[in-house]
Amino acid sequence: METIEGRVGGLEIKVLVANRGEIACRILRACKEAGHPTVAICAPNDDGSLFTELADEVVLLSGDSIAETYLNQQQILAAASKTGATAVHPGFGFLSERADFATAVSEAGLVWIGPSASAIEKMGDKMTARQTMRAAGVPVIPGEEVDGDGEGALATLRQAAERVGYPLLLKASSGGGGKGMRAVHEPGEFDQAAAGARREAIAAFGDGRIYIERLLSGSKHVEIQVLADQHGRTIHLGERECSVQRRHQKVFEEAPGPTMTPELREAMGQAAVAAAQAVDYVGAGTVEFLLAPSGEFFFLEMNTRIQVEHPVTELVTGVDIVREQLRIAAGEPMSCGPLMIRGHAIEVRLYAEDAANGFLPSIGPLAVFRPPEGPGIRLDTGVREGDEVTPNYDPMLAKLIVWAPSRGEALEKMRRALDEFVVLGTTTNIEFLRDLCDAVPVVDGSTTTTTIDDLWPSGWNPPHDLMLEEAALLAAASAETMGLHRRNATGDSSGTAQGPPSPFTTLQRRYP
Repeated sequence: METIEGRVGGLEIKVLVANRGEIACRILRACKEAGHPTVAICAPNDDGSLFTELADEVVLLSGDSIAETYLNQQQILAAASKTGATAVHPGFGFLSERADFATAVSEAGLVWIGPSASAIEKMGDKMTARQTMRAAGVPVIPGEEVDGDGEGALATLRQAAERVGYPLLLKASSGGGGKGMRAVHEPGEFDQAAAGARREAIAAFGDGRIYIERLLSGSKHVEIQVLADQHGRTIHLGERECSVQRRHQKVFEEAPGPTMTPELREAMGQAAVAAAQAVDYVGAGTVEFLLAPSGEFFFLEMNTRIQVEHPVTELVTGVDIVREQLRIAAGEPMSCGPLMIRGHAIEVRLYAEDAANGFLPSIGPLAVFRPPEGPGIRLDTGVREGDEVTPNYDPMLAKLIVWAPSRGEALEKMRRALDEFVVLGTTTNIEFLRDLCDAVPVVDGSTTTTTIDDLWPSGWNPPHDLMLEEAALLAAASAETMGLHRRNATGDSSGTAQGPPSPFTTLQRRYP
């Protein structure tokens, strides 16, 4: 396909998206709106996926595994050279927080749409990040960093644990996504937890170093979105509350925070700006904090990339964060004015997983994939009806985001949207998310990082037999589709079904 060379600030931008799925779709659409030609990279098992259809050019990678394809720096750089791409956007996950990849992109003469390799490295190592934040005056969770990851470090860790005090958290220095993290409530649990944390950290990151933080119970997880351009301007776009988590993975995110005050927002915002400035940050990033019941807040980590939950910030601020990333990378000043927060936005993550069976991933065809529609509803997804859910990648199917003038209205809109979202052919967590929207801590905004465990200590169970209901829906959907084909075959183009109403109305999920 022929493309028009896009320009920002006089710099030619042809963007290779070094990612796949939903975030690749998001970036490709933003590039198109900005007038920048695009290149997608594609593993063989992704050929024909939605994101490949949104790109101007597609390079098919060789190999079967993620390591051979989306983590293969040489193949990705070769694809950029082959297509004449001048910039690389890494999205999130995969190579997005790899300092060596950022360096390789820059050394290849390409524009890296992200922070410098130095900033990624400093914030990617959690122990170094804690030390850097202390020096910058940013409050850090009480704890200790312990050098070394060999067996000899265990005794030193035990001594540090006694000084920090129980309960505590063991965390991987190169960690993320909850990997290499263990809660320890008493000394007798320490050795086994430390061994497990080290083992998981080595498997996930190739780095067995772990450190200790005090476990702050009853806390909220609040993060601040920051932007910094190459002209010396660093700002924050307010907060997102992401307290509702399962196994340290976020499930329900919202902006603004339901218990946030203007004074606390400003204090946390300025701390986030100081954190970014401490590492000469450029681009979009997120500084994560724990907000204790006392009102104190503490630095957790900085994610040096676009976040999964960035849409809620976009909806309440009116700032297109990906577009700002493009501007900043091209050397333009960011276009954001003074921070203004309007209304309330909520995001839930729709997964192909069996919530009633320990949230095990689910596979199968998306025989029916019919998202809700209407004002204030946004869907960020990389799939469509007819696609196959496979075990090859993360099971997130979509992010459902709603906006309304108030938090109460936003919750009502999310409930309605989940009621109308029909996915058949694979098991999803839609019913779990719908239950979550009715949970008292979510309704009154008192959520903490243990809310899901507190609500369902023995695991979530559906309110009714989902398998029977889905079988009925699938049968009704098949009958409706066949009826539509028959009407089309007889020349009836009115689009008005004869007989009973749609199965998606009569068998729609309803809660008492």
